[in-house]
Amino acid sequence: MNDPAAPDPNAAIAYQLREPVQAARVTDGRGAARLGQPDLARRAVLEKSRGRLVMAAAGFGLIYGAVALKATIATVIDPREPRRMAEREAASVPRPDPVTGRAPITDRNGEILAVSLPVTALYANPRQIDNPAEVAPRLARVLPQLDRERLVGRLSGERQFSYLARALTPREKQAVNDLGVAGLHFEEGERRYYPQGRAAVHVLGNVDVDGAGLSGMERYHDERLRARPNDPLRTAIDIRVQLALRDGVAKAIEDFSGIGGAGVVLDINTAEVLAMVSLPDYDAGDIGEATQDQRFNRVTVGTYEPGSTFKLLTASAALEFGTANVNTSTFDAAHPIRFGRFTITDYKGKNRIITFPEVLAYSSNLGAAHMAQTFGPQRQREFLGRMGMLSRQGIELTETALPMVPPASGWKEINMFTISYGHGIAVTPLHVVTGISAVANGGILRQPTLLAQPPNVPREGTRVISERTSETMRRLMRLVVTDGSGKGADVPGYFVGGKTGTAQKTGPRGGYLPNKRIAAFVGAFPMNAPRYAIYVMVDEPNPNARSHGYATAGWVAAPAAGTVISRIAPVLGLIPENPQDPAIVQAITIPLQPGRPSQRPATAATARPGAPVAPPAVPGRPMTTPAMAPRPATPQPVPSSPTLPAPVPLRVTEVETMWQQAVSRIRFSMAAEAATLTGSDEEPGLMTSHEAR
Repeated sequence: MNDPAAPDPNAAIAYQLREPVQAARVTDGRGAARLGQPDLARRAVLEKSRGRLVMAAAGFGLIYGAVALKATIATVIDPREPRRMAEREAASVPRPDPVTGRAPITDRNGEILAVSLPVTALYANPRQIDNPAEVAPRLARVLPQLDRERLVGRLSGERQFSYLARALTPREKQAVNDLGVAGLHFEEGERRYYPQGRAAVHVLGNVDVDGAGLSGMERYHDERLRARPNDPLRTAIDIRVQLALRDGVAKAIEDFSGIGGAGVVLDINTAEVLAMVSLPDYDAGDIGEATQDQRFNRVTVGTYEPGSTFKLLTASAALEFGTANVNTSTFDAAHPIRFGRFTITDYKGKNRIITFPEVLAYSSNLGAAHMAQTFGPQRQREFLGRMGMLSRQGIELTETALPMVPPASGWKEINMFTISYGHGIAVTPLHVVTGISAVANGGILRQPTLLAQPPNVPREGTRVISERTSETMRRLMRLVVTDGSGKGADVPGYFVGGKTGTAQKTGPRGGYLPNKRIAAFVGAFPMNAPRYAIYVMVDEPNPNARSHGYATAGWVAAPAAGTVISRIAPVLGLIPENPQDPAIVQAITIPLQPGRPSQRPATAATARPGAPVAPPAVPGRPMTTPAMAPRPATPQPVPSSPTLPAPVPLRVTEVETMWQQAVSRIRFSMAAEAATLTGSDEEPGLMTSHEAR
C-alpha cells in the first residue's frame, strides 16, 4: 500500500513537460537523471520552431491585410485612382506612331482626303468546317451583308483559305467569335477610307482590295505612298474650293438637264489645281457600285471641241505675231466664208465690219477666221503647239488624253478657219484652262500640278507670249464679261474676265448632232492682278424657261462660273475692290471700237443691204486707246520668232476697195469649189467633240 504523503511521479513528469527548464531545477537528482540530455535539446528546438511559426504567421497576416486594404480602397473607397495613375503613366511614355502600309493623302491645308485604318478580316478554312449548309445561315444572321448562298460555296471544298469579309467592326468580330464555329479565323489588315466621300474622287482615285493603286493619284504615286507610309502626301487641292466648284457645276447640270459637266480652278501663277470636278461622280469608298460614266474623268480624259474659248488663243497669236492691231484692225463679219459646200457664218452676227475687240465681245466666227488668215495655217499650228494644245498634259494622273488634231501635213486652210474659232480640234478642259492661264498671267506657260508647291517660291515655266500681249488680252477678256457674251460670270469687286464657248457634238459616224452641244466658260480673276483661273462646262445642256429657249454658254456656263467665283474668292482670301475705282477700271478697260467716233452710222458703201446700223459706243467708256501699263525695265526674253512688220489694219471700208474685196471673195470661192471635199460627215477640218474613253 502506497504512502499518501509520497510525491506522484506522473505529476512531476507533466510539470516537466510544461516547464522543462524549471522542472530540471526543482527535481531531485534522480529525476534529472531519468530525463536525459537529448530530451532537453529536442524540447528546446520545438520551442524555437514554435516562435518562428508565430512570426511567419504574423508576417503573412500583415501582407494579406495590406492586400485586402488596397483592394478595398481600389474597389470601394476610390475605384478611379488606379485608372488615373495608369493614364499618368501612359502619358509619360511616348507612343510610337502607328505603322501603316500606305501614307494618307491630304489637301493643301492638311484635311485628310484618304487614309488607311486597321481592320479585321474574316476568312475560313473549308477543310475544318463539317457542315457548311448549317454554318452559312448562322454566319449570315450576324453578318447580314453576306449572301447565304455564296457563303455555302465559300465554306465548301478542299481549299484551305477563303475570304468571307474584308472589314469587320469589333462588334461583328465578337458576334462571329461567339458562334464558336471551328474553321473561322480572323486576320488583321488595313482598309483605305475616303472621309470626304465624292469630293475630288477623280483626283484621288482608288485602291484594290490589296491596297494597290488603281487610278488617280493613288496609282500615280503608288510607290511613294507605300515607301513612306507615315509621310502624308500633300496635294494642291483645297477641299473648300472643291466642294464649292462641285456644287456650282452640279446646279448648272440640274438647271439645264445636262448629262454631265466639268470644272477646274487653277492658281494662275503656280499652276496648282485647287479643284477638279467631273460629273457624274461616285463615292470613293464604294467604287464597286460606280458606273463607267461615273468613273470617267471629263477634265483630263474627255476631249471636246473648245468652241469660242479658242478665240482667245487666235487673238493672242495675231497680237503676238504682229499681224493685227487691237486699236486699228477691222474684220469683215458681213459676208459668210464659203469653202466648197461649207459655209462659215456667225450666230446672231452683226453683219458689218467689226473691230478687233468686237470679234471677242460678240464671239464672231467670221472675225476669228479672218484674224487667223493673217498669220496662216503653219504659224497657227506652231503657236498652238507652243501653248501646249498639241500634246498630252503633264499632270500627276495616269488618266490623260492626247488632243485630237489634224496632222501637220493635213493642216490646211479649211482647218485654219475652223480651228480659229474652236472647231476641227478636240482638247481636254485642262488644256483650255492651262492655256488661258498663260494668256492672262503675263505669258508664262506652266504645267498643271496636283501637288502643293512651296509658298512664295516662283515656279518655272516657259514664256509663250509677251507681257504686252498678255496685258492686252486681259483687257479683252474683261470686255467679254462686261459687254459681251460672258456677262453672267461677272462678280462685283472681283473683275472677272474670260470667254464663253459653245460647240456642237458629233455622232458615232461623224456629222454634227442637232441640239447636242458643249457649253463652257473659261476665265480668270481678278483681271487687275490675276490670281486664279476657272473653267466650267456643261455637257448637252437643254434650254429652260429662264434662258428664254437658249442653251448656249452665255446662259449656261457663265452664270455657273460667276456663282462659283462669288463663293471661292472670299475663301481664297481675295477682298473685293471698288468696282468704280478709276485706276483699276483704266488698267483693265478697252473700248469696243477703239479710235472711232461715237454713233457713227453705217453708210451704203460700207454696209451690206439690210445690215443693221452699227450701235453707238458704250456710254461712259473712253473712245481713245487706254493707257498701257509701263513695261518693266528688263523684260523677260520672248521665244525666238521671225521679225514681223508693224501692225497694220486688215480690213478697210473705203469705197474704192470694195471692188477688190469682191474680186478676192470670188477667187476664194472658186478655189474652194475646186477643193476636194466629200461632205461634213467626212471632213476632218469640221469635226466636233469627241471623248477619249
